Amino acid sequence: MYYVAIIATLTTMALALIRALLGPSVYDRVLAVNMFGTKTVLLLSIIAFLSGRPDFLDLALAYALINFIGVLAVLEFFRRGAIRKASNNKAGD
Repeated sequence: MYYVAIIATLTTMALALIRALLGPSVYDRVLAVNMFGTKTVLLLSIIAFLSGRPDFLDLALAYALINFIGVLAVLEFFRRGAIRKASNNKAGD
């Protein structure tokens, strides 16, 4: 039963990776990378449960926090780039 959960998680991670590579917009790609990170946390949690090592849950929690902060940083980077591009276009008019 738990191995089915691992296979399903790996399948959705593969689909998220495909979406991250082929996404039509930057925001779709960022969302796919965020989903990949969330599924990684889930996979670490399942492995921690199956192996009986609760210290993996600490790793999963740390990875979740890094994933969250990283996604916010990437979105802020793209937002500032869009603002800068818009201000450059107005200055050129």
